[in-house]
Amino acid sequence: MKKIIAIAIALISLQGIAQERRQFADRMERPHRMNDLTPEQAATLRTKKMTLHYDLTKSQQDDIYKLNLENAKARKDMMESMKAKKSSGDWQKPTSEERYKMMNDRLDHQIAVKAKMKIILNEEQFSKWEDTQAKMKQRGQKMKKNMSQRSFEGKRNRK
Repeated sequence: MKKIIAIAIALISLQGIAQERRQFADRMERPHRMNDLTPEQAATLRTKKMTLHYDLTKSQQDDIYKLNLENAKARKDMMESMKAKKSSGDWQKPTSEERYKMMNDRLDHQIAVKAKMKIILNEEQFSKWEDTQAKMKQRGQKMKKNMSQRSFEGKRNRK
């Protein structure tokens, strides 16, 4: 009887681990789905989601579409340049100066986007947008923490 219970517990545990890994794999594929879209398509989808979430007017939709399109084009250009560097073998780990410049540019861009959003959205919409941005940041930090823990566990298991 004890053996049957032990086997049942082992099977249930294995099923739970397999389910977790499949969910993790699905989460890792999600960002790559947007990579297949053109900048116009990505901007349109993002604008429509924002319209539903923030109840935007037509003029706000137009302004935000322009902002989303600009961001999508910049993101696409950056990804393509990184792919080209990696495929040609020219990619190297950035130096501390390059890393500082990239982080500074990213923060400048975020400040500019926030200023533009403050102009486009009303106070209620803007506060809701800031809350959403904070939640996304927390989610990103949590995923980054989980990824570092997984890589640490993998290194520990290899030894």
